[in-house]
Amino acid sequence: MSQPTPLPEDERVGGGTGAGSAAPTPAPRRFFVDVAAGFVVFVVAALGGYFMWYLHRPIEPGAELYRIAAGDSLTRFARTLESEGLIPEIHSLVAWARLRGDARRIKAGEYRLDDVRNVRDILERIVRGDVVAYRVTVVEGWTFRELLARLAAAPKLNVTLDGQSAQAVMDALGRPGEHPEGQFFPDTYTYTADQTDLEILARAYERMRAVLAAEWERRDPATPLSTPYEALILASIVEKETAVASERELVAGVFVNRLQRGIRLQTDPTVIYGLGEAFTGNLTRKHLRADTPYNTYTRSGLPPTPIALPGTASIRAALRPASTDALYFVARGDGSHEFSETLEQHNRAVYRYQIRPAGVSGASGAQSSD
Repeated sequence: MSQPTPLPEDERVGGGTGAGSAAPTPAPRRFFVDVAAGFVVFVVAALGGYFMWYLHRPIEPGAELYRIAAGDSLTRFARTLESEGLIPEIHSLVAWARLRGDARRIKAGEYRLDDVRNVRDILERIVRGDVVAYRVTVVEGWTFRELLARLAAAPKLNVTLDGQSAQAVMDALGRPGEHPEGQFFPDTYTYTADQTDLEILARAYERMRAVLAAEWERRDPATPLSTPYEALILASIVEKETAVASERELVAGVFVNRLQRGIRLQTDPTVIYGLGEAFTGNLTRKHLRADTPYNTYTRSGLPPTPIALPGTASIRAALRPASTDALYFVARGDGSHEFSETLEQHNRAVYRYQIRPAGVSGASGAQSSD
């Protein structure tokens, strides 16, 4: 029988460092591992402390505006903050934003930072997009030309329609062939820097469509108006004729009565609109006799388009006028009107409030005495 081959020293059961036993780490190597681990812990702690200081140290940005242009990176904006002395360097802000996934989520626009406390507040603000908002107010009774002039003067609004014809504007809005007058809802609109005047017009147009549609659904069934556009035309006349809010329904009632009886509207604001730039502020009998598509003294029915921007109240009045027998009204001189059912009554009111005061020294309108 042959003798078994002796096992190597390190493979013998119970000998040396047999299978399943870990060799002890030499003391020098363990020392360096411990030192490296400690260094990593120290670096992480130091970086964490620096980030906490960096993000939360108090800052005083001032009242100036800071702008992020469309397509700008966070790095470029951080350089602006660095140049203004708000941050000591840009890399920590960019690194923190990338760590949070915010670097690509910043919003373009203008920012006011005078109330922020630290860099973290700045980052949160530009990620939320809390940009500076501007306002432009479109007033009831304005014409389309006055609306465009107001938009052209609005601060920070990107004016793209200056010098464009009315038809070119409607083409740009995707409404070719439509007349622009009266088509834009008067209201206060907010916008941000570099938004365009076309964007404001588009919002005002859609708002008018929505308001007009809602009021048309609630119209008086007896109205002689056959389309929402006719309602818009009448509402624009009511808007120009009314200075006292409580009279809107009465004024609309007079016009509806005249339309139903085939009587010409004979309203001065339509004549003035038809004269355009030729009107210098003094309406004469010659003007009343000068025939234009908008002269409701020479032509029956409604004019071909609105003559101004009506608000909700005037649209509502045109579609739900007061029930009245009045066919006439005349201005008293204080913004209100005297309403009459007959021509005789109306002529007396005209004499009392317009003709007679003109012949009394120092008196005008309703200030005249009997």
